[in-house]
Amino acid sequence: MKTYKHLFFDLDNTLWDFKANAREAFFEVFTILKLLDRIRDFDHFLSIYEKYNEHLWREYRNGKIKKESMRIERIVLTFRELGIEDAELTHKVAQLYVETAPCKTNLFPLVHETLDYLHDRYKLYILTNGFSEIQVKKINNCGLQNYFSKLFMAEMVGYQKPDKRFFEYAIKSVHAHKNECLMIGDDPEADVRGGSNAGIDQVFFNSCNKQITIEPTWEIKEIKELRTIL
Repeated sequence: MKTYKHLFFDLDNTLWDFKANAREAFFEVFTILKLLDRIRDFDHFLSIYEKYNEHLWREYRNGKIKKESMRIERIVLTFRELGIEDAELTHKVAQLYVETAPCKTNLFPLVHETLDYLHDRYKLYILTNGFSEIQVKKINNCGLQNYFSKLFMAEMVGYQKPDKRFFEYAIKSVHAHKNECLMIGDDPEADVRGGSNAGIDQVFFNSCNKQITIEPTWEIKEIKELRTIL
């Protein structure tokens, strides 16, 4: 077994439970704006939003859409599918969601316990495509900041996963060798293929039983399983 020294973690959908936090945040937004009577099937709204959010994140990652456009467009497309055309409401929902979501603190089971274990044995870092100001709030609000030596944000570095230059920048910044590094994340393209292209091993956090075309170095369904690898 390889001896790893440096662990790079994705944040959203790896440590921070995006689905649970989005549900709480949108429920709060809907309550504030009194939308629960207008959009009665809240779960249906969420499923549509998740579809467009995932699609637009891919577009953003590929440089086809700007940050601010992505934030509003995912609400525009969701509302349009629900038959709602209301520019003022759309902007209110988009803005309130961005303010509310980072305050939510749902993590996947045993994240703190697992990071406690790893922190004493390895150097830990965050490597994320998420927006810098939002990701920092999430990390601080969830009490994760003390685990990580450095936070690598795509916006600040100028490259996004799966671009190998993002990984190489982070590896060089911490004075590591590639064979000492491990990328841990939920995205087959950004985390698994990105890590592989950069020449480092990967752990695919597959909590949703995704079928993927690239084989990761390791695959886990729960974060606590990292203790069996590391």
